Amino acid sequence: MSARPEGLSAYIAVTAAYWAFMLTDGALRMLVLLHFHTLGFSPVQLAYLFVLYEIAGIVTNLCAGWIAARFGLTSTLYTGLALQVVALLALAQLNPSWSVGASVAFVMLVQGASGVAKDLAKMSSKSAVKLLAPTGDVGLFRWVALLTGSKNMVKGVGFLLGAALLATVGFVGAVLGMAVVLAVILMAVLMFMPVGLPKGRKDAKFTEVFSKDRNINWLSAARVVLFGARDVWFVVGIPIYFYAVLSDGTTDSNRTAFFLIGAFMAVWVILYGLVQASAPRILRAKSRSTSQLISAARGWAWALAMIPAVLAGATLMANGPQTWLTLTIIGGLLMFGALFAVNSSLHSFLILSFTEAERVTMDVGFYYMANAAGRLIGTLASGLSYQIGGLPLMLGIASGMVALSAVAVSFLVSEKG
Repeated sequence: MSARPEGLSAYIAVTAAYWAFMLTDGALRMLVLLHFHTLGFSPVQLAYLFVLYEIAGIVTNLCAGWIAARFGLTSTLYTGLALQVVALLALAQLNPSWSVGASVAFVMLVQGASGVAKDLAKMSSKSAVKLLAPTGDVGLFRWVALLTGSKNMVKGVGFLLGAALLATVGFVGAVLGMAVVLAVILMAVLMFMPVGLPKGRKDAKFTEVFSKDRNINWLSAARVVLFGARDVWFVVGIPIYFYAVLSDGTTDSNRTAFFLIGAFMAVWVILYGLVQASAPRILRAKSRSTSQLISAARGWAWALAMIPAVLAGATLMANGPQTWLTLTIIGGLLMFGALFAVNSSLHSFLILSFTEAERVTMDVGFYYMANAAGRLIGTLASGLSYQIGGLPLMLGIASGMVALSAVAVSFLVSEKG
């Protein structure tokens, strides 16, 4: 690999490209959710729109680690950006005259392509950190936290951008505009990407993707249920609940609801990103060993499980939408976001700490395959649980899944002490 200054330049370029991608990813999710909800789609139908996106993430992460190991990290990054441009252009072709079934099928396919694109870009960016970061656990934790935290802040802005674009220029204008901007950024990255990332090795075998390391496998299991716990309320349930509270179905109230829902989702993800970026300071990582950080991951997971449990109890007491309940949910979910960010940062550091440099793309790909599996489970459970049992069931499931994450983390062991 090249000298550190060149590696730093490559890290900055990869991060900037990832930022651009996640801005469009967040905006696209909000556009699809709100646009199709106003067309009368049920919570379960809305969840279906994102199912193939998450399934594609599972397959992509499993394959992308091997592809990057064989052909190089830049190839997967460029492919991810280009595929997202194609997905945005395709979504603009959606015809309002199509039947509900045809619309759902088309959007599922396009979202599937977008899911492939997102996970190619994510795997490339996260793997680059392991290869380019300063040596030592503290330096690695800081670079991981900076990339992950800043990415989520940008994605949060994307949620707000998506809602704002839907209310101003409409669905088609929004996706076309984002496609053009992302295409320009892709061209810039192609022209100016510095050296510093490995080119790949031709002898990489696909079977190497499956890890034999117990820490990586248990951490991946913890990741499945942790992200399932977030998406069980984040994807469908809470946005639809807020829409029911804020809108009476008129055009003006719809626009207001779009902005306010987008603003909440944006604030939540931006807060999540800010806390992630600050995680090394919050956890005092400079003075703590890997084994101590593993213990911290257990404690933070159990603390996180309490929040949706309390919120579920509050919704049962309220027996329907009320102002105090809505405010309690907003405050509780913001607190959930802060604690969730610390848990996620610890996981992101530990996966890179456990893996070896020669296996990094495959271990990270396997780990984020688990991440995508969790999002798929959460997405399906979000629409279904909200339609069957409303907020209490949805939040109760979230609490149980976080508890399972804490149990999985308890099986991690440190070889460094």
